[in-house]
Amino acid sequence: MIPDENRFHSDPDQLVGDRPGLPDGWTVGQPDPADRFDVARLTHLLRAHERDGRGWAGSGVDDVLVEVSERGLRMRENVVVRDPDGDIHAWGSVHDRSVGRMLFVHIVQRDLPDEVADACSDVLFTWAEGQARAVGSARGLPVQQIDTGAFEGDERQARWLRDAGFERVRRWWQMSRPVEPGEKDLVPDPERWEADGVVFRLVRRAGSGLPDEDDLREVHEVLEGAFVDHFNSSEETFEEFLFRLREDPGHRWDHWWLAELVDGDRPQPVGALIGTVSESSSGPDGSYVSYLGVLEAARGRGVAKGLLRTIIADAALRGRDRVGLEVDADSPTGAAGLYTSMGWATKYVTESWHRDVPVS
Repeated sequence: MIPDENRFHSDPDQLVGDRPGLPDGWTVGQPDPADRFDVARLTHLLRAHERDGRGWAGSGVDDVLVEVSERGLRMRENVVVRDPDGDIHAWGSVHDRSVGRMLFVHIVQRDLPDEVADACSDVLFTWAEGQARAVGSARGLPVQQIDTGAFEGDERQARWLRDAGFERVRRWWQMSRPVEPGEKDLVPDPERWEADGVVFRLVRRAGSGLPDEDDLREVHEVLEGAFVDHFNSSEETFEEFLFRLREDPGHRWDHWWLAELVDGDRPQPVGALIGTVSESSSGPDGSYVSYLGVLEAARGRGVAKGLLRTIIADAALRGRDRVGLEVDADSPTGAAGLYTSMGWATKYVTESWHRDVPVS
């Protein structure tokens, strides 16, 4: 269930305390989502962080608002470091993602003097450690994981993470595949088609236009079952799952597909794909595979490949020019082989860094 109240501490001073190393007059506080200057500054910091880490920026204002808006703050908390003029130079965000797993965004302005940047980084880590204890305590856990990331090759970020006690635990290939207009015919109809005893279809829509709740629960159950043995999987309630996915700026209900075996007495959901829109300001939009899961009992039936062909055909019908996805570089499932065989190639690489914080 989504909690009625945020599980985090809302007062940064309770967690950070003295801030040695920050220049005189610099302060620690919270961003104001109603202040367009704060939102613009956070967007600038995020985009600069992306450009330096992977060579280009893809985020925008909507991605910032996911973290700092009133709705987002039901499951998140934020901290910023300001200079005497009120300009923001560092930003931290934590997300109560699921049981035992707290996501952490750590961004420090790229062109600060080293000693000031290090001091800002220390503030963010101290704050995040305190938030981990707060959310872990609220969930009744003995240990709370902090899960953060870095772009491969970002030595400054890696140094800070190592010094703060984090361990690099995983690499992720961020892959993309071009889409050609003629690929709209990859499947008979992306809304519903059938092959070899498997039906691929969009989640049903109720009379109100909203998706059928039973279908949404089937998607959740399939993904929970498909990923139960995967790296860093953690339990997420249906309410948490739905709340989080709807926050994505690219969320669209008509990008959710189910795959069902229909060669038995009744349809059996065995696969699910959740897609989103990757909007572009300088060309065609793209589609993105946020989740793709197939239950173990149905593997070998062409379910994953059928779902991927479906989103490719859907993208072509919509005039999009690419489909992106993320794959675990260390996964033993061989998923990367399927993706490369279908035309995906790695665009850049990210890393997961974890730290386990005892909750006292």
